[in-house]
Amino acid sequence: MNGYETVIGLEIHVQLKTETKMFCSCSNQPDSYEPNSAVCPVCMGHPGVLPVTNQQAIVYALRLAASLGFTINRQSKFDRKHYFYPDLPKGYQISQYDEPLATEGELLYTVEGERKKIRFERLHVEEDAAKLIHVPESASSLVDFNRAGTPLVEMVTKPDFESPESARAFLQELRLIVRALGVSEADMEKGQLRCDANISLRPTPETFAKLQQFPDFEHEQRMLWPKTEIKNMNSFRSIERALRYEVERQTKLWEEGKPPKIETTRGWDEAKGETLEQRSKESSADYRYLVEPDLPRLTISEQWLNEVIAEIPELPQNRRDRFDEQYHIDSAIRDVLISDSQAADFFEDVVSEVHAWLVARDSEKSISQNDYDQLSSLSASWIVTKLFEALRVKEKTLANMKLSAENFAETMLLLHTKKINSSTASSLLSQMVESGEDPSNLVESQGLEQVSNEEELIEIAQEVLDEFPTQVEEYKKGKIALLQFFVGKIMQKSKGRAAPELAKKILETLLR
Repeated sequence: MNGYETVIGLEIHVQLKTETKMFCSCSNQPDSYEPNSAVCPVCMGHPGVLPVTNQQAIVYALRLAASLGFTINRQSKFDRKHYFYPDLPKGYQISQYDEPLATEGELLYTVEGERKKIRFERLHVEEDAAKLIHVPESASSLVDFNRAGTPLVEMVTKPDFESPESARAFLQELRLIVRALGVSEADMEKGQLRCDANISLRPTPETFAKLQQFPDFEHEQRMLWPKTEIKNMNSFRSIERALRYEVERQTKLWEEGKPPKIETTRGWDEAKGETLEQRSKESSADYRYLVEPDLPRLTISEQWLNEVIAEIPELPQNRRDRFDEQYHIDSAIRDVLISDSQAADFFEDVVSEVHAWLVARDSEKSISQNDYDQLSSLSASWIVTKLFEALRVKEKTLANMKLSAENFAETMLLLHTKKINSSTASSLLSQMVESGEDPSNLVESQGLEQVSNEEELIEIAQEVLDEFPTQVEEYKKGKIALLQFFVGKIMQKSKGRAAPELAKKILETLLR
């Protein structure tokens, strides 16, 4: 931008969804309790208490590290990170410093149609701080210690991002991975996924050559300039907006000949749409790290690691690639399915039922690829539109609805073979979400089979035209849009059972 390269790195915290906190037996559901009630002497830092490492938290951290290609250190340790703030009851945070759980990972993702790779420096486990609640229109803040001690994974990327848009796309992909692995809900609004962004600008080679012509420009080589850390961003949109603002702010500083000379921390003000300086950024020396004396070194055995790796499910990008190769569905619909692993699983169960039907109809060797692709696309589309809408209206979820993949597939087959129309199929889904009944039985018992008998539809169409002579004359004078009006009337008379395309063709013939 304007002769300057954007350099961005991210520090990401993921709250792990274990049952208990990182080093004690308190519940890891801080928002489910009254403030300051999900606490104990261990997470409150009382004298003489001893922490115990949560094994499930380590399993989740290993699962995430292995999925992102990290080198997992078989030996690591915990450290005390000292700083004094109201949200830190012990006066230090148990974290990992120079011997983290894992180093050197990477994540492949797509932004604006281009596949990119971001490298990670490290991944470590630690405990969270308490939650500060700022009282509106007051200088006071309240502290809820329920969150103190909840388990976190922190991941630090290398400064590989070149734009705010790229950082946002990366985080969205990372959230999909975290959810697919089952290690966190990663809800940003609840603080389960948090991100601090480090950003600086660097002159392009051409701009740098021009700057070197000025006598007060001290630098002999192009380098990374002091970074600015941005905090308090609680949505993907906020992260992108904050980074865009900071790019513009730092560009102005460069153009004025005042590039940042020290590292600073700035907070994002969502209402004002700007970053505000808070303090100079701390270095590791400021935290006075020392080895946590109450916890043993963390040893990861070969067997334990292999057991963790064996439980890793298919990751979102791999699933996208497989869906493209196997099902040939619309990419936008595919992405909606991939964003919800339950929906993607349900879709694959439906397609499996469809495949079984095609095998029974055609035999394994002569399955119609065209029919398979059509039914796959039809099923995917109806899941993300009609089924999701039925679930919303009935206040159900994929997990608690009674509609089975087999019955959904059968509904799609009834629609595909034109035994029912789309209106009837929608009605069936709405019923089956709550009842779980067989669609063929519902069609038979309620007389819902599509009317495809041409003679019967001609009779109904003629009745409609006879009832609306004025509209017939308007149509003949060129008001072609009235054709859909007539189709609607046929659907009413047939109680939604008429085949719409056949009804339309009959009307066009009669009106000529």
